[in-house]
Amino acid sequence: MPRRSPRLRPPRGGREQAAAAAVACAALWLLAKIATATWHAALRIWPLLALLTALALGYAAWKFMREVRAQTLARLRITLAQLDAMDDQAFEFALRDLLLRDGWNARQVGRQGDQAADVIGEDRQRGRIVLQAKHTTVAGKVGSSVMYQVKGTAGPAHGADTAVVVTNGSFTRDAKAWGERHQVHWVDRDRLRRWAEHGTPLQDLLRLPTARKAALRRAA
Repeated sequence: MPRRSPRLRPPRGGREQAAAAAVACAALWLLAKIATATWHAALRIWPLLALLTALALGYAAWKFMREVRAQTLARLRITLAQLDAMDDQAFEFALRDLLLRDGWNARQVGRQGDQAADVIGEDRQRGRIVLQAKHTTVAGKVGSSVMYQVKGTAGPAHGADTAVVVTNGSFTRDAKAWGERHQVHWVDRDRLRRWAEHGTPLQDLLRLPTARKAALRRAA
């Protein structure tokens, strides 16, 4: 025969009823104490919870905006016509954005007394790059004196592993030859089109070496 579970019977008599009422009062008092303690604890930790929630939301928003910016930069294309229409400073910022697109941690630094550096970029593999921007007319030409100046300051003043002069115009034959002999890279109008319009990364366009190889080349 299956055993029957015991059933609770209602209290009988005055003593049992009084005892039941006392137990019920004690239970209610204990529940009230627990509820009060929980409420006060919630009031104490609420600012912390609010702060943690705000920080979590802020971090999520930062990551989202960073991803959106990365995707936007990855699609960045700037036409030569747009570059020609810029002023000198806008041209520098455009070159900075192109470096960011290519994976460099870049910033615009051009100002009076900039020691031939308008944009500086950092890369784990290729070290530091310095760009000297020369915004000019389409027919304008950059001469050898600019190459001399960049060569003299890129390493000593800025600690650069790579120096590049960028123009929306062209270079004289002597400037190109001197730059190739002394490791000052140049980006003329044709190369600028491939970099800015076609999306070829600068490190691929110029076949830039790693920082170690660049250092060995300079030492040689």
